[in-house]
Amino acid sequence: MLTVTEIFASIQGESSYSGYPFAFVRLTGCNLRCRYCDTTYAYDSGEDFPLEEVLSRVTAFGLTRACVTGGEPMLQEEAPALVSALLDRGQEVLVETNGTVLLSALDRRAVKIMDIKCPGSGEHTKTLWDNFRLLTGRDEVKFVISSREDYDYAREVVARYRREAHWGILLSPAFGLLPPERLAGWMVGDGLDARFQLQLHKLVWGQDRRGV
Repeated sequence: MLTVTEIFASIQGESSYSGYPFAFVRLTGCNLRCRYCDTTYAYDSGEDFPLEEVLSRVTAFGLTRACVTGGEPMLQEEAPALVSALLDRGQEVLVETNGTVLLSALDRRAVKIMDIKCPGSGEHTKTLWDNFRLLTGRDEVKFVISSREDYDYAREVVARYRREAHWGILLSPAFGLLPPERLAGWMVGDGLDARFQLQLHKLVWGQDRRGV
């Protein structure tokens, strides 16, 4: 059984997959309380569904890509089974995780998008650093940046952990907290080998719209 906040189809708003149509499964529950969180409604709401019902709803969209997100999806015991089942049905699957729960149970065919929390989140001490050894060159590590301190922190993490597997690096300005042009300027000035990203879905549908 899976506790689900919402299942919907939309344009992927983040990562190197930004702009592609995706089916989204937002699982309920999160072990963090980031200061800038934009999905607080996923903390404790939700409805229980059998795995097969979730699969049926996702495949009904007729899309080839799916994203399992939260909250923190890896808090739910059946999340890895959901990911594997979607992959077995021919879906390309992204798993968005905050990196505080061990990811070894995840199917290796899935693409991991690991959101490492910076000091501005108030939750940067919770990261499970062992997860970095599980990343491959297909995976991506995201940092939400709300200050210069966060930016410098992200650079330090990358320098320390991006050695053998050259996973992708994603930097996003915290919505309403850091002007996008400031982060872009830092990255260009440093020649940083990372992808600047905005939350595309918010630009299309607005910052408060759910189910997109």
